[in-house]
Amino acid sequence: MRRRELMLLLGGALAVSRTPRAQQKAMPVIGYLGLGGWSHNPSNPFVAALRQGLAETGYVAGQNVAIEYRWAEGHYDRLPALAADLVGRKVDLIVAPVLSSALAAKSAISIIPIVFVSDYPVEHGLVASLARPGGNLTGVNVFAAELLSKRVELISELVPQARVIALLVNPNTRFAENYIRNAQEAARAKGVQLRVLKAGTESEIDAAFATLIQLQVGALLIRGDAFYNAPASSSWRWHPAMPSRRSMSGPSSPQQAA
Repeated sequence: MRRRELMLLLGGALAVSRTPRAQQKAMPVIGYLGLGGWSHNPSNPFVAALRQGLAETGYVAGQNVAIEYRWAEGHYDRLPALAADLVGRKVDLIVAPVLSSALAAKSAISIIPIVFVSDYPVEHGLVASLARPGGNLTGVNVFAAELLSKRVELISELVPQARVIALLVNPNTRFAENYIRNAQEAARAKGVQLRVLKAGTESEIDAAFATLIQLQVGALLIRGDAFYNAPASSSWRWHPAMPSRRSMSGPSSPQQAA
């Protein structure tokens, strides 16, 4: 994500939202609808980037802007109620750092500006088009599916001895098959085998890491998903891994969700 572009979107949305209600509150309020559960962890990269980016544009949390955080603790089904709660708090705009929170926010309100981070925003129904989003949503398209094929190429070059690469993907993710198809095409082009491991529950994640050892996989690609944002499996250390976000990296550090 290009943080500066996102901050420009936030600043513009915040300015627009304040116009009709400038006399109602002492300072604007941003609602942050997160899928993870690290509200008190200062190292959360998304929260840190948001606060730093706002400061760069003249908005300092606690001084001239307030941020209301809502966290779903990894439970997708909690997002609609949390979005409705932010709407009830009359926030000036909503930041939706993942697709699921963007969809929940869109369903909750049609007049409060929503700034999202997502892939396939048109296909998911967030905006009418990339050129003309329309409605009350705007944001950043991360091109995750397209970048996934590039990650296959990179990891095969970084770990040339790995003739078998695994892709860990949550089958419950929308367009999961698109990600798999792109990765398979890239693997064929590089002449490596791709093993697809699908995991949408905790037990399936444990089974997937056990399978990595059995298949003698040389490298692992992880299709980013908030469900995977939990402490890494002990098997992680044995495989060169390329997650979709830096915040998911490392065999010992707690992973973080947006």
